[in-house]
Amino acid sequence: MVIRSLRVRDALVFRDHVQAIKSGLVSSIFTCNQLIHLYSKHGLLQEAHKLFDEIPHPNVFSWNVIIMSYIKAHNLPHAQALFDSASHRDLVSYNSMLSAYVGSDGYETEALDLFTRMQSARDTIGIDEFTLTTMLNLAANLRVLLYGKQMHSYMVKTANDLSKFASSSLIDMYSKCGSFQDACTAFGGCHGMVDLISKNAMVAACCREKNMTMALNIFWKNPELNDTVSWNTLIAGYAQNGYVEKSLTLFVVMTENGIGFNEHTLASVLSACTGLKCLKLGKSVHAWVLKYGYSSNKFISSGIIDFYSKCGNIRYAELVNAEIEIKSPFAVASLIAGYSSQGNMTEAQRLFDSLLERNSVVWTALCSGYVKSQQCEEVFKLFKEFITKEAVVPDTMIIISVLGACAIQAALSLGKESHAYILRMRFHVDKKLLSALTDMYSKCGNVTYAEKIFQLVTDSDRDAILYNIMIAGYAHHGYENKAIYLFQEMLNKSVKPDAVTFIALLSACRHSGLVELGEQFFISMEQDYNVLPEIYHYACMVDMYGRANKLEKAVEFMRKIPIPIDATIWGAFLNACQMSSDTALVKRAEEELLKVEADNGSRYVQLANAYAATGKWDEMGRIRKKMRGYEAKKLAGCSWIFVENGIHVFTSGDTSHSKADAIYSTLMRLNGKLYLSFIELNQLNEIQAGI
Repeated sequence: MVIRSLRVRDALVFRDHVQAIKSGLVSSIFTCNQLIHLYSKHGLLQEAHKLFDEIPHPNVFSWNVIIMSYIKAHNLPHAQALFDSASHRDLVSYNSMLSAYVGSDGYETEALDLFTRMQSARDTIGIDEFTLTTMLNLAANLRVLLYGKQMHSYMVKTANDLSKFASSSLIDMYSKCGSFQDACTAFGGCHGMVDLISKNAMVAACCREKNMTMALNIFWKNPELNDTVSWNTLIAGYAQNGYVEKSLTLFVVMTENGIGFNEHTLASVLSACTGLKCLKLGKSVHAWVLKYGYSSNKFISSGIIDFYSKCGNIRYAELVNAEIEIKSPFAVASLIAGYSSQGNMTEAQRLFDSLLERNSVVWTALCSGYVKSQQCEEVFKLFKEFITKEAVVPDTMIIISVLGACAIQAALSLGKESHAYILRMRFHVDKKLLSALTDMYSKCGNVTYAEKIFQLVTDSDRDAILYNIMIAGYAHHGYENKAIYLFQEMLNKSVKPDAVTFIALLSACRHSGLVELGEQFFISMEQDYNVLPEIYHYACMVDMYGRANKLEKAVEFMRKIPIPIDATIWGAFLNACQMSSDTALVKRAEEELLKVEADNGSRYVQLANAYAATGKWDEMGRIRKKMRGYEAKKLAGCSWIFVENGIHVFTSGDTSHSKADAIYSTLMRLNGKLYLSFIELNQLNEIQAGI
């Protein structure tokens, strides 16, 4: 009935306009305003603007409706131009533009300037609750707590902090700005009246804080208030915080209680299934999607493709993608990520090339795929193509992928160029981007720059990932004392270490011979921090004992390893054996190592070197012969250099390079000069000896 009445009303407005034109009369300004709204609602923006231009004396409602038409069409520059030229503006005009600025990326300065103008003219324009809650959203988006607190103070002074919308906006702002305690205070200050909007905002804040116990307690308080949004918030909170089974259990309870679900519910449930990588469960959810007619929803279809891709079932993902009439960039990005996860970058590139229009989501997906497959040269080419073809500033995640490729290649000059580009394009440098820059400089060997970037991150934003990057950087470049000091700082800031942290710490200890400290770290990781040792932790310990020439301890330690010992640990043990003359241990390592990696040529070379270190030349010959018998090949070591905007890779005796003749000719000249220099130096030494 609602849809029918709307259609009848639209038809009446169109009829009045047609009759007015036929009779030669000018439509009333009220009718024109309705028609402008109607045209814009149906996407006829040119017709709406033409009609607006024909109004002899547009009133404030005329200006508001045409400005809002362009805002809804996401044409903010045109809306801004109309707003600036408007002969009539009221609070609705200002609020419309303010809301548009806050809701769009890159218009934060315009939003602040407009609010300042509104404050200056508040006696004539006025400022209401909508204005202030919109500015709270801006503070939340910017994560600037000071702005939020200033706005809260202004709301209290003007008595605009009493409604449920104001309370929920305050809770959301404080939560997103990292001040959970203030969010709790705002929720507790609802004058004893718990409303649904504030309650949902507080549950979301608890989920953001990873305090699921508190979220559940608030959710079940006044359960009669809970609506679909309440259930969706809690289900999504469990899924995003890693409690995927609880998320699915809650969904079952939701359906059993007769609560209607929507596309947001199914998106969270699909995310939980993806986390579990449970193909059977995901197929059941897919069946629900088909049964209840959500398959045409682009977010749901993208979620299904993402689920199948991450579960390794690319065939099903392709079938779902083929059924989508209007291709969603998110769906295509998920499929590209799926191909990338299987190392099929050819198919990922083909899918990317088939798109007529590309947004930052698909560009990011392909860049990330190339980084994961370590095809760094393709990342650099793709980024250049993006800058050439796209008029927009690249998404932060694209830049992070480029920095990741620089880190893999240790391409410091390219990394610096990327950093300069970030500064030149005035990117919003967030925690993720700073972490990527720190990682890039650290892996490129410039620890000083990495330290400077690390210091730019505020204490509240330093998480385990960033600490791990810097600790690993110190460990790999011989600054073990700085690595240990930073670990202590990490603990003092109440940042919980994880498995990666301890790999970095153990690496620092093994390189510097700090055996006792390494043992302490290894014991404390499980006892004090509930971090279970993994393969690389055990391998680090074995390698540490070997480097310290404590083979007995390495043997004893390996006997106590509770998990199956793989090639990584046996390889570390073999390196330790090179410090000893115990051929029996090398023999044992050979038996175990070749059980799991008989086709890995590098392991044969490692074994041959171990026998050579113990003086067993016949055994070394036997291993070499065995390697040829199995036709195992060792990947050739290579070097690379960045010259003229390109990475050039070389192996020993390589002649495949396009400029190989010139390179070898130059090399021969350099060798000749070195030889002459050597002769001259010898002659000089002889003369000095004679004197």
